[in-house]
Amino acid sequence: MISVKSDRTHYIENINRDMIGQEVILGGWVEDLRKMGKMTFLTLRDATGITQIILTSDVMKSIGDITRQSVVRVIGKIQDTKARDFECEIKADEINILAKAVHPLPIDPIGRLESHIDNRLNSRALDMRNQKTASIFKIRHHVLTSLRKTFIENKFTEITTPKIIGSASEGGANLFSLDYFGKQAYLAQSPQLYKEQMTIGLERVFEIASFYRAEKSHTGRHLSEFTSVDLEAAFMDYTDVMNVLENLVLNTFKYVSENCTKEQKIIGNEIVVPNNPFKKITYSQALDELNGKDTKLEFGNDLLDSHLRILGESHPEFYFITDWPLKLKPFYIMEKEDDPNLSESFDLQYGYLELSSGGTRLHNTEKIKARLSEQNLDPTKFSEHLQAFGWGMPPHAGWGLGLERLLTVILGIDNVREVILYPRDPERLKP
Repeated sequence: MISVKSDRTHYIENINRDMIGQEVILGGWVEDLRKMGKMTFLTLRDATGITQIILTSDVMKSIGDITRQSVVRVIGKIQDTKARDFECEIKADEINILAKAVHPLPIDPIGRLESHIDNRLNSRALDMRNQKTASIFKIRHHVLTSLRKTFIENKFTEITTPKIIGSASEGGANLFSLDYFGKQAYLAQSPQLYKEQMTIGLERVFEIASFYRAEKSHTGRHLSEFTSVDLEAAFMDYTDVMNVLENLVLNTFKYVSENCTKEQKIIGNEIVVPNNPFKKITYSQALDELNGKDTKLEFGNDLLDSHLRILGESHPEFYFITDWPLKLKPFYIMEKEDDPNLSESFDLQYGYLELSSGGTRLHNTEKIKARLSEQNLDPTKFSEHLQAFGWGMPPHAGWGLGLERLLTVILGIDNVREVILYPRDPERLKP
């Protein structure tokens, strides 16, 4: 059996005019075929690029019928080309079919025939041969690289928390339940309690992982399984972690804009570093702004999607909404010292889209117990978490950031299902 792994000499992106006359061995898939007289022009692509292969009639006979998207091995010499789209081409001395693709294919990965997103998701692996799709996930890779780079440079330690849990991590009801050896268990919707506990010894921690939310939301912004970027830091308050978040976003845009020029061209979206510093408005200021536009809201009302869309018209870029009413926030958020009705909290918005939520955390056991009771939550169900506070819990703050939502902003894409490999939503459990 022929192995491309053992004898491939070059990736396509490494071939250039300076190598004319040199023999190379390539591996890739057939993107297109054109027969002109006794010659066949084959367009070969691998993960790095595309080139043209010239096949004589004798070489073509040796492989018989070949279908588009079949995987092949090519041995040949680099030569000059008259084709405008290529710097050089390969005249094949030998070609071997390693894996023949069926015909017809369920979608056209070249993109000549447009496919609905559901059809592309049903054939996601084949969709990765579409250059726009592949570029999205190469950029996702670079975003993750940049995030980790920034965290590590700021002395954060990466952690991995359990995804199968015995109780609701934040007291919420939107959890997937499962049988765990005869016991009731749930899929975690957040690493909140675990990451807080880790500040006791590690001080600064982060996690990038999948979490789960059982909400029947049918929008381009919601997923049942999503990637959360979480941070928690000892000896910081909400203003400190807001600064970390802003710098993280700016660094990510800068890193991707500099390292993904090829992918940006393929997608057709230039990634521009946002203006900074990000604007900050308080919840009360947001309320005044909305009520000035014929919206009737009272203090303590949550800001719904319709309200955020109105705010997004006057704040179309990144901005923070700070100092939310305490009653709108989870039990672990600290109240403001000068006004106990307000909290040391924030949301990061991009226009109408919420990207992140965070704040200063309570670190006093009795205050947390009181807050749990105020929110009709049973403190005894949080006993394992609360015991950690008796071991010397430092003051701390943190946030969670939705990776897929951030990616839609970076890429200028409306649907989060475009930026996650195999999305899970209320209608999709396969593939």
